[in-house]
Amino acid sequence: MDSKNNDNRYYNDYPYPGDGRQTNPYYNSGNNSGSGFYNGGLAPQQPSQPGGGSGGSFLLGMVLGVFLTTLICGFVFVGMKVYEAVDSKNVAKRGTAASVVSEDTDKKLEAIEDVIDEYYYQDADIDVGTMTEGMYKGMVNALGDPYSVYYTEEEWNDLMQETAGIYFGIGAYLMIDPSTRLGKISGVIENTPAEEAGLRADDLLYLVDGESTMGMELSEIVSRIKGEEGTKVHLTIYREGEADYLEIDVERRQIEAPTVKYEILENNIGYIQITEFDDVTTDQFTEALAVIKGSGAKGLVLDLRGNPGGSLNVVVDIARQILPKGLIVYTEDKYGERDEYTCDGKNELDMPLVVLVNGNSASASEILAGAIKDYDKGTLVGTTTFGKGIVQRVLPLTDGTALKLTISAYYTPKGNNIHGVGIEPDVVCEFDGDAYYDRDVDNQLEKALEVLGE
Repeated sequence: MDSKNNDNRYYNDYPYPGDGRQTNPYYNSGNNSGSGFYNGGLAPQQPSQPGGGSGGSFLLGMVLGVFLTTLICGFVFVGMKVYEAVDSKNVAKRGTAASVVSEDTDKKLEAIEDVIDEYYYQDADIDVGTMTEGMYKGMVNALGDPYSVYYTEEEWNDLMQETAGIYFGIGAYLMIDPSTRLGKISGVIENTPAEEAGLRADDLLYLVDGESTMGMELSEIVSRIKGEEGTKVHLTIYREGEADYLEIDVERRQIEAPTVKYEILENNIGYIQITEFDDVTTDQFTEALAVIKGSGAKGLVLDLRGNPGGSLNVVVDIARQILPKGLIVYTEDKYGERDEYTCDGKNELDMPLVVLVNGNSASASEILAGAIKDYDKGTLVGTTTFGKGIVQRVLPLTDGTALKLTISAYYTPKGNNIHGVGIEPDVVCEFDGDAYYDRDVDNQLEKALEVLGE
């Protein structure tokens, strides 16, 4: 494509002869009964309906169209530059899927822009920046993959802070509930506002500050809950067993979230809980395991309940401190290319191991739990895991934004892909919420200790 302005990296102009409205087959400003996408000007007037009717749908369609317009003009170059920089080995394979960019779609988008420019009456309310970001999100959302996400520059910066273990929020781990498409709390960090407010794992976030979370991306829910330190967010919670919704105000504070917690339990049993696999997790786990081993522990409980996953490289590093020599996990991409992650077995764990899992143990958690099960290195106790057997890669773009895209499926050492299925525990033990919250008794942990005692 010839660029209209070589210094402008986000705009490419396609010249058309004459006036676009007259030459563009998708736009006719006069009374034309042809089969173009829009015919305006002399159509018969219809009685209007307050707040609805076809006019609302028409305006909505035009707004969505202008989103795509800027997307086509702006996204292709940036995405291409990053694609070449990040994954140049596959550049030659581009073009395996149909492109949305064509002369025909460009003309249609130009027509939609013209229609909006001529007829949309709330020009003052248009925020070009918001519309532009909305377009990028819309293109990624159209993939139909809940795990593929476009991050604005602000969202990307926030995500980087979170992986460093420090952020401003309420201290709860979130995920999307697959059955309701609502936000769900998968875990609560100790000594945080979330715990103080009485939030629990498996609470569904029906509303955040009065707005439904249904259909929102996880990043959008997180951005609404986070905010300035000292402010409050109002959560409307659905909790199983409660007769009505719970209305809870939670104060935002700076959260320093260690991803690993450990202690020595009775009978000299070590306990390590991993809440996420972030950049800081490997060092934290290494320290915890060293303390457990140094204490002469007779066994280890590894708690992965409520762990939504995280970095593939991090979970592989941790697996190398537990597993025997062999394959940890392998991935296959759209081209059938296979990447294998292996362990040399030099640091294989030499004590009895029980792994606690539940329905909120997902992704990287399942990689670790699945490998331990395949090698019969430990006993899984709890309930069936979430079932996320696909891998995402974050691709930073040149303007400070980023894409997270699903790039491959992963398989356990025995070749099992658990996506949509999960991993069945060796010992099924349902969580007793009443015992935990009313009497501070963790029945699943007790079962894990019982299994170790056997």
